[in-house]
Amino acid sequence: MKTDTAIREYMMSITASEGRADNTIKAYSRDLNKYREYLSEKGICDTGKISEAVVDSFVRELNSKYSASTVNRIKTSIRNFHRFLNVRYKFNDPTLNLTVSKGEKRLPIYASHEEIDDLMSLFDDEIPQELFEHAIFETIYGLGLRVSECCGLKTNQVNLNDGFVKVLGKGSKERVIPIPEQTARIMKRYFSNVRTLWLKKSTNSFYINHLGKPIYREYVEDILRKRIGEAGIDKHITPHKLRHSYATHLLEGGADLRVIQELLGHSDISTTEIYTHVESERLKNTYMKAHPFNKEKGLDISKKEKD
Repeated sequence: MKTDTAIREYMMSITASEGRADNTIKAYSRDLNKYREYLSEKGICDTGKISEAVVDSFVRELNSKYSASTVNRIKTSIRNFHRFLNVRYKFNDPTLNLTVSKGEKRLPIYASHEEIDDLMSLFDDEIPQELFEHAIFETIYGLGLRVSECCGLKTNQVNLNDGFVKVLGKGSKERVIPIPEQTARIMKRYFSNVRTLWLKKSTNSFYINHLGKPIYREYVEDILRKRIGEAGIDKHITPHKLRHSYATHLLEGGADLRVIQELLGHSDISTTEIYTHVESERLKNTYMKAHPFNKEKGLDISKKEKD
């Protein structure tokens, strides 16, 4: 089978199937385009000519260009592609011996309570643009939303009177999230005072810009980058890290891990468990700073330095 045809058929198959988010499908498409370009450079246009040696050669090239996590993702994409061809057409699978290492999970960066307060206190809510920006970041942090979920929020998903939002997350799974009072207050002010002012034509998008158009991920990221700098926060805080902050602060406040999993829309509890490591690391650091043995050790070192 022609490689182009095989990839096109595979992409049609996973697009039609349920349970995969749009971003996941786009990532598969980008990864397989890299694979197709490499095969084309090697003069390989038929899947029957793709051998283990060809796959190994492709992976070696990836290793010279990309990070380990990116290479692992691309390896997963091509392995799933060849498994699809093997199951559907009984084609030989040249990725049988291809290993994908999970790697070590890095602890997510998050903002402290004080940093969140510094960020939110920047906005002058009497100015429409500032109230608009404030509402966006209150929504992402206050509800723990993915930036795509915030940008795609519809008016019929938001119940400001009863204080909850229905979110359609990854895999089209719906979850209901309560809105904290502070967040609800800011969202109400935006909806009543700014959205009505900027509305040019009928739309069910909850967040619209001054042109009356829906907001998008890059726009939100750019605004937050600017505001983080203004707040003097010395961390790389992105919209997704506001979501990390939400989860971490819930755990610090005593929320059950299963509840946090439900609120974040994680299908697997192991994804949520990373926040227990964040909390453990925080407690460890606090302990190391406060323990008298460590303080005494510090005093001994300073005495030696003075001597």
